[in-house]
Amino acid sequence: MLRKTEAPAGLPGIGPADTVGDAPGDRTGLKNMQQLIQLRWLAVFGQIVTIEVVHYGFRIPLPLEPMLMVLAALVGFNVASLLRWRTGREATNTELFVALLVDVAMLTAQLYLSGGTTNPFVFLYLLQVILGAVLLEAWSSAAMVVITTLCLAGLALFSRPLALPLDHDRGLASPYIQGMVLCFALNAALLLIFITRINGNLRARDARLASLRQRAAEEEHIVRMGLLASGAAHELGTPLATLSVILGDWKRMPEFTSNPELLQEVDEMQAQLRRCKTIVSGILLSAGEARGESSAATTVGIFLDDLVQEWRASRPATAFVYENRFGHDLPMVSDSALKQTIHNVLDNALEASPHRVMLDVERVDDRLVLTVTDAGPGFAPYMLTQLGKPYQSSKGRPGGGLGLFLVVNVLRTLGGNVTAHNLAEGGALVRISLPLSAVTLEEKEPNAS
Repeated sequence: MLRKTEAPAGLPGIGPADTVGDAPGDRTGLKNMQQLIQLRWLAVFGQIVTIEVVHYGFRIPLPLEPMLMVLAALVGFNVASLLRWRTGREATNTELFVALLVDVAMLTAQLYLSGGTTNPFVFLYLLQVILGAVLLEAWSSAAMVVITTLCLAGLALFSRPLALPLDHDRGLASPYIQGMVLCFALNAALLLIFITRINGNLRARDARLASLRQRAAEEEHIVRMGLLASGAAHELGTPLATLSVILGDWKRMPEFTSNPELLQEVDEMQAQLRRCKTIVSGILLSAGEARGESSAATTVGIFLDDLVQEWRASRPATAFVYENRFGHDLPMVSDSALKQTIHNVLDNALEASPHRVMLDVERVDDRLVLTVTDAGPGFAPYMLTQLGKPYQSSKGRPGGGLGLFLVVNVLRTLGGNVTAHNLAEGGALVRISLPLSAVTLEEKEPNAS
């Protein structure tokens, strides 16, 4: 049978700080970790420049060797982080918390070696607190506040003195005031850049969640429609069987056998009745209730050829062009849901363009691509922007638009997609693309002799 991907059972509520990959495909935590890595490289560069300017420019002696050792440790940690997160695995809240703790530890070590609380760059602790508030869960954000406060208090008690005169009265001529201004500008610039980027990550995450919630709602809608269709199919079984018996009796009655025109109409009624039975069986089969002919092993080429032949025989298509360029055939199991999906697209094209419908089949890499074109009026612009949404139709009748809605959702469960656009010369094009792995069977290797 077709191999279908499972949809998420539910979407838990996610707050601004939850970056642990609650949604499938969510990479918000990883992106935020990458932002921290970039910030750390800027911190390394900034510390090197600051040490050079203070030690050699202002002639303020600094313990260069231990400070450079701390910088080397920070570089080593960042290189390890870069290699660690190149795998693409999602970063959890705990891992982000640990990364920020390392940054706090390195900053504390540098401040301890360069004056402690008398160093104007002590206010860089605020950058760590704000990043923690944006990136982390509530408990870890609170822990970050406590840890940075304890580090600041520890520096007030234990730190190497810095030979920096506290001549605040000199204004901007004071090295301490210059350092404070530089620290403020650095904090503001980094917060502007990285908070903007992090907010962008969060907005992208929220958009993904909104899309998943919409998808869950649509799939729930499909389930309800499936239950309704299955129930209706069951209810229709009895009256269809009764009509079949009545038509059979009519066909043997003298009044009909002696009138060729009436007999022809009875034959047409029986043909349409058989089609109704086939549709009902297909609905029940798609709902998992086998009735009538069961699924059978076939190939992609035969499946599509039979599908087209069945559609052509039951529709008034006066100019239908079918071209199968699939190439090397592959085994598959016939599936009524996929068949009905393709029929829906062809039906829409036929309704828009009764005199010209084309179906082109081809294999593109490892995907099956079916292209349906017509010469009708094309899609309205608003329909192209909302392709596959329920009740989006230009036909102006209640329940319109469900055909493409079902097409899009059936293909989505198979890992495929549907695209559509209007043609410059008039008409519309609908392209169905789905992975061959979702519809084909594995070819058996011939036994070695």
